[in-house]
Amino acid sequence: MMLHIPDVLTKQQVLDIRHRLDHSTAWIDGKKSAGSQAQSIKNNLQIDVHSEIYQQIAPFILTALKQQAMVQSAALPRHCLMPMLNCYQDSGNYGNHVDNAVQYSSETGQPIRTDVSITVFLSEPEEYEGGELVVEDNYGTHEVKLNAGDAILYPATSLHRVEPVTAGKRIAAFTWIQSMVKDDWQRSMLFNLDMTIMQLRQKYGDSEETIHLTSHYHNLLRQWGDL
Repeated sequence: MMLHIPDVLTKQQVLDIRHRLDHSTAWIDGKKSAGSQAQSIKNNLQIDVHSEIYQQIAPFILTALKQQAMVQSAALPRHCLMPMLNCYQDSGNYGNHVDNAVQYSSETGQPIRTDVSITVFLSEPEEYEGGELVVEDNYGTHEVKLNAGDAILYPATSLHRVEPVTAGKRIAAFTWIQSMVKDDWQRSMLFNLDMTIMQLRQKYGDSEETIHLTSHYHNLLRQWGDL
């Protein structure tokens, strides 16, 4: 399931973050965080996770993501990794790849299974040319280029890439979530059911039918959940 989540960050929050990133000296070669296979296809910059600016910005973005009801409903987070920050410019790109199945928390060293990927865009679409996030799944190929402050959520199992940025800068934050429900199809069914329950409650209140559907939702989560 792919899901566009608007306004994870306000425009003012994006401006504040961008001002600091645009003047930062903490950018390093993105290949330093890539595995041996990815190093040949990864051409970008990333903020050093040991830098002071990273320690200030990354937790702020993570908190904003956790506060999003749509993230909670769609991803059903068990563990969230601290976001990383990257920049594509001067034809920078990242070829087709699938994210590593396991990442390690920079805070605790805890292994995290990567079920869900999230990218938060920090550049407006008109600030750069190219740079589309391209995600391939069973339903085809999807190009994503969102407004600054918006996020895209998609299965980490998807083959994806970032097209070359031929002008300007594409700055973004990205992270992974280990879900309570490992299977993407099951997460999608639970998300659709949760959205239906919310709509029914708004329209009819806590009717007997809504309560039964809510019970069904929680029993499915109990059955499929990995705690």
